[in-house]
Amino acid sequence: MTFFLLRFIFACLLLPCLWTTASAEAVSFPELGSAVPGHGDVTYLDLARMVIPDLAADKDGFFRGSIPIEMRHIAGPDYDGSPPATSGLSSGDVLNIKAGGKDRLAMLLDLGDSPDSAEGYAVLALYDITGKPALLDAVNVAVDRSTYFRDPGKLSIGPGDDVIITTSTHFNSSQGYVIAPLVMVRNDRFELIDMIYTFDENLCTNRRTQNVAFQAIADSQLYAAIKVTVTDATVPGDESCDGQPPPEASSRDISVTYHWDKNASRYVKDSDALDRLADDNAKRF
Repeated sequence: MTFFLLRFIFACLLLPCLWTTASAEAVSFPELGSAVPGHGDVTYLDLARMVIPDLAADKDGFFRGSIPIEMRHIAGPDYDGSPPATSGLSSGDVLNIKAGGKDRLAMLLDLGDSPDSAEGYAVLALYDITGKPALLDAVNVAVDRSTYFRDPGKLSIGPGDDVIITTSTHFNSSQGYVIAPLVMVRNDRFELIDMIYTFDENLCTNRRTQNVAFQAIADSQLYAAIKVTVTDATVPGDESCDGQPPPEASSRDISVTYHWDKNASRYVKDSDALDRLADDNAKRF
């Protein structure tokens, strides 16, 4: 119960950061035992069992299972961690997307803590449900303790393609750490575009927040450009700490645009401004 309460609190904290209004196409949270719309004989549990084969309901209606199928980490082998020995779920985070002009379903299952990694373990699974449901790909997208779709979870980069945006985060009494991976789908496989790192801090002298906005910009390439803007704002408080007065109010936008590079067959960013911001944030941890 605590885990789901924390996820709700995190989602509320992120509401000012949303780049578009949620719609009927945004993230949903169906119970695993419920039917997939348009597939009365298929449930979300059937889909989840393609990832965790022994997932089953307990006497309380909670779904429990053991080790998921083997999968890679979206950010590469340096981020690999082991899944928990047992997992417990009541629902999945579900998102309908377009990929290569086809209808696809993405489901995110946060399995909780990893036994050998501080980042936790969260499965992002891709399904074709246009006929008999099929699992197309599955990756671990956890890069911090709690992971979920950043509502509404996707950004259109063309008439037949969406980029998926997840969020991994953890908070302590005065600091919030948020990482947002941008993930595209090509040939029914997940590919990482980049990870956006932000850091919020609430001190006695001030509150500093870093809110992220995502915008697709049509250009002449196969996929639209993606502009990422972090608004780094400081709001002074009413107190002083160790004799230090509150700073003056300030706000600045840090933007990077990712363009599709046909020759490299990937997105390429036009500056390292967000990397420099992440480095500066790390000095404040």
